[in-house]
Amino acid sequence: MSQDAARAHGVRFRALMLAGGLIAATSAVVIAQETPESLLPPGFDEPQPAPTPTPRATSRPAPIPGNAPGSVSVPVIQALPGGSSAPAAVSGPRLPSLDETLDPKLIAELIEAQRPKYDIPPAATRSLASVGVVAEGEGGLPEAATAGLNGRYLRAVLEGTKRPLVSRWGSILLRRALASRLATPVGLDGADWAALRARVLLRMGEVDAARALVQEVDSGQYTPALEDAALDAYLATGDVLGICPVSAISAARRQGAQWQAVRQICRAFVGEGSGAMAELERLRRRGVGDGFQNVDLLLAQKFAGSALESRKAVKIEWQGVEELTPWRYGLAIATGLEPPPALLQKAGNRYDPWSARAPMLPLTSRAAAADFAAARGILSGTAMVDLWSQMHGDADVPAEWTARAGRLRMAYVAASPADRLAAMRELWGDESDPMRAYSRRVLTAYAAARLPVSEAFADDSGDLIASMLTAGLDANAGRWSAVVPEGGQGWALLAVGTPGTNGGNRTVGGGALDNFYSDDPSDNARKSRFLLAGLYGLGRVERGVASDFASEIGVNLTRQTKWTRAIQSAATSGNQPLVATLAGLGMQGDSWSQMTALHLYHIVSALRRVGLEPEARMIAAEAVARG
Repeated sequence: MSQDAARAHGVRFRALMLAGGLIAATSAVVIAQETPESLLPPGFDEPQPAPTPTPRATSRPAPIPGNAPGSVSVPVIQALPGGSSAPAAVSGPRLPSLDETLDPKLIAELIEAQRPKYDIPPAATRSLASVGVVAEGEGGLPEAATAGLNGRYLRAVLEGTKRPLVSRWGSILLRRALASRLATPVGLDGADWAALRARVLLRMGEVDAARALVQEVDSGQYTPALEDAALDAYLATGDVLGICPVSAISAARRQGAQWQAVRQICRAFVGEGSGAMAELERLRRRGVGDGFQNVDLLLAQKFAGSALESRKAVKIEWQGVEELTPWRYGLAIATGLEPPPALLQKAGNRYDPWSARAPMLPLTSRAAAADFAAARGILSGTAMVDLWSQMHGDADVPAEWTARAGRLRMAYVAASPADRLAAMRELWGDESDPMRAYSRRVLTAYAAARLPVSEAFADDSGDLIASMLTAGLDANAGRWSAVVPEGGQGWALLAVGTPGTNGGNRTVGGGALDNFYSDDPSDNARKSRFLLAGLYGLGRVERGVASDFASEIGVNLTRQTKWTRAIQSAATSGNQPLVATLAGLGMQGDSWSQMTALHLYHIVSALRRVGLEPEARMIAAEAVARG
């Protein structure tokens, strides 16, 4: 029976009860499914087997209530006037039949009232067998790769990815994996499959990808987990009204403070602004709990008020607010406000990915946020150049930022290559802020690629090659192989970052590794450790050479953990989405100082084995550049 038919049947059933007729019957069907076998070795987070259903004692239908075996059905007849209560034959006028008692129009109205509401016709509902934004033919990962995977295991992996990744290229790969159209794993609901991935995207700062993903599920099929993820995605992108279909359908009965306020905001934009504003004011005076403060409902009133012709002014009072929440920041930028600097500073870089792509904010605020977002992989080099180009010549932009935009222009169009390089050096600055310094290399990636190869620039080749590789310009970077000194940073980046060693198929020798190690300026020889891990993962250093060098710098690449066994097993199965998600799990952190050579080796090796060598090379090169 379909869902609509079942609901209609329920209404008819209640109507019959009101008329005095009742027929009851029960039946049961037990369907069991075996637990899918995990791809991981035995004992690695295997789900507990489902309890064996207890068989029913009998398959006979349950007896009708009031008709136990041996009993006799006696009609209940109202006593006749005169005091006699004994049963007697009914005589007199004919009683109306059931069909004559019920109004067919009333029955139809009752059935229609119980019918579920849809924003699209049920026949046009999209399947949840596969969910995602980017199809395999459009650059997504293989759709069928997740069809037979253990849903409980994938849930644990995604829920365990709680922080952004240290690697820009790791973030780009994980975003591609999570946004791909992938089959729903065994044991997961399709809507929850989308919710899990959207949550990770939000934690990474990939708010546009998260919003696009939640939009791939029809509003009538949302689960509570997807409702919550969608609300955060729409807040993060400043698209507050995007949640309105969900709030009116699947989340219509959600009672949380945010949902109550959202329903009034949506109500204001469908012509009921006065009533919505009055209800928001009532909620503000009464309080709705869930940690909601006065400022939260004032922000809701300000946004809802924009739908009114009167444009009622709402003053936002930030006094007493101790922290920014996604609700506060999302509604603030949606109304064109910036929270107080003290609250922004306390939040750190948490909302920079939101700000960098928010067109309603000032250009300088977006550019400052981009100095963090680009290093995380959220903004491309082209997007950075587009943003900075808007500041050039803008009279409303402070002189400090106008001068920086002018230097970017010089980095691209100055007549002298030396002047272009000088402009790039000014933009890069020093390493006092590593995120800003690396984001500026993203900004200059295409300017670096346009610089002619010259011995005069050999000392800057490491920074130039690092800048090119932030945009994946490995062919342009490879042109510098003839002038980079062996054992320098430029040489190391080409050794792991280009297709083949220095553009060829040679393996790296121990002498070159020793030269790099002797000039390694990083703490605890981190760059040398990452170089070895990248080369060994890519198969570009012989085992004996790698073993000797590992002993010299104190690295053990043979140690095994649950995570290393898991990603090795996923690579052996050739499963790209599973390898990508496990790689993301192993790259969480705030800086490259939290990454180990062991993790980097297994990530690079697993990606290469499943056919993602370009991504493996970029991650290895980034580790050497930022280590």
